[in-house]
Formats: sequence, structure tokens, C-alpha cells
Amino acid sequence: MSNPSSFTERMIPGSAGRLYTRDYPGEGPPFVLMHGFPDHLGIYDQLVPELTAAGRRVVTFDFLGFGKSDRPDGAQYTFEGQLQDLAAVVTALGVSTCVPVAHDSSGPAGINYALAFPEKVASLVILNSGYDDDFPVLWPEMVTLFATPGLAALASAIANDPAQFGWLLNWQQDEFMAAQPIEQRNAFKSSVGQLIADNFMKQPSGGPAFVQLASHFLAELHRNTQHLPELKRFDFPVKVIWGDFDPYMTTSVGRNRASHFKNAKLSPLPGGHWLQADIPDLVAKEMLS
Repeated sequence: MSNPSSFTERMIPGSAGRLYTRDYPGEGPPFVLMHGFPDHLGIYDQLVPELTAAGRRVVTFDFLGFGKSDRPDGAQYTFEGQLQDLAAVVTALGVSTCVPVAHDSSGPAGINYALAFPEKVASLVILNSGYDDDFPVLWPEMVTLFATPGLAALASAIANDPAQFGWLLNWQQDEFMAAQPIEQRNAFKSSVGQLIADNFMKQPSGGPAFVQLASHFLAELHRNTQHLPELKRFDFPVKVIWGDFDPYMTTSVGRNRASHFKNAKLSPLPGGHWLQADIPDLVAKEMLS
């Protein structure tokens, strides 16, 4: 199923620049789909039509520094900034409530938005993503490299060498797909895998935003661990939809994430880290249930 062409494009003022946004018409609290730091809103191209076919309003946007959003000179890319960008998008929509959908490194933005503005959240959807350091996780090696202060010189050297960076990117993608069925691996390489490669290797690149955010990643996880007791106060439904084939953010991570909410449902599905592209029909079914 291809991405529907009926959407309104907007450039919404965010924390430090304009945010490229697509608004697909429909009913109900809009699903606000967030991407992680190796990609952009295109990771939802397979999922959006499944949701709009059910009559739901859907919004996707690029965080500052990614996709078609602004990349201001000297921009500081932070997780707090991403939270502010999400808030700016929801405010611009003019809706009373929404359904934040977090994936990968947008876990903090999605969950912390719900903490800051619970009255604006109809429900919360969490796909394979990070949030805290309460539970042991083997983070992807590429993220660990750029997140570890003692490896900053090595990380910088690789980031500034397109050949080395390209090799690392390809190697990391292969590691992510190692446990997936061959048909999912092939589909990934021609869709999300190419999208991620273009996001880093083509200009304007999402590389600077990734490097900065990754450098803040471990501190962000530690900071969010302090918020875990507050998550029990959420009265709205929380859907933790998790790809079983993710070798890093495993189903055990998803189970732990769900345990911190009083009204959460964990739905393990036969997909990888980018399950919204691997099995969009199954992900949409859970989101719409």
C-alpha cells in the first residue's frame, strides 16, 4: 500500500526553526507520529495509509535537523528541544487531544509530553524505543559510539569520513536485521534502509542532529529514570507495540516499559525495530483497537 497523496503540508514554527509537517485528514484525536534519530517521517509511509483507510486523522513531522525541517546555523539539537517541537506541532493542530506515537529516540519526547500535558493526551502509543536506564539494554553499537564521551574523538573522525561512516551505517543496519525473515530484510533495504542512508549521506544531512542527540542520549536516559514513578499516574490507555525481532530493544525491554504504566497493553509483533514499515497492517490493527 503506497502513501496517500491527500495531505496538507505545513512549516510549523518549532523550538529553534520550522518543522515540516504533513496533516492527513480524518476523524478522532490525531495520531502524531514521531521518528527517531537515524531517519525522518518517511519511516511511516507504509503505516499512514493503514490508519487513514480506517478514517483516522494522522500527522507526521520531521524533527529539527531532519528531513525537510530547518537546520539553523549553530543549532543545538537536544531531547528537550524535541519535546518542545512536539508541543509546537500539537498546538498548531488546534486539537483538544492527540495520540503521540513514539519510536526509537523519540521515546523521551512522547512520554515526557504525556507527563507535561496529560490533559492533551487521549492515549499513548510506544513502538520500539528508549526512555530510561532502569532496565539493561544493549544499545546499537553506532549509538553507543557516539554516546560515549571517551570515544568522542573516534566518533568525530568517523563522522567526518564519508567512507568510514557509510561502512558503519551499513554494518549497523545489517545487525538490526539479523533476526528478521528474508522478505522483511529485503523490503527494509529498499525502503527504510535506503531512507536512513540518504538521511545521513545526502545533503542536507541529518548527521549533525544525530551526532548531537546521541551525545546527550545516556544522560537523557538517566534523567528519565527519575520520572518512572510518575508514569503510574496516567489514566489514559498506553499501547506498547513491539517488534519481536529487534536485537537491541528486545521484547523484554518492551515488557519492562509497559510495567511502568497502570493502564498499558503490551503487543509483541513479528517485526523488527522498524515494525511500522515491516508489518504496517498489524501495527495499525493494534493502534486502532
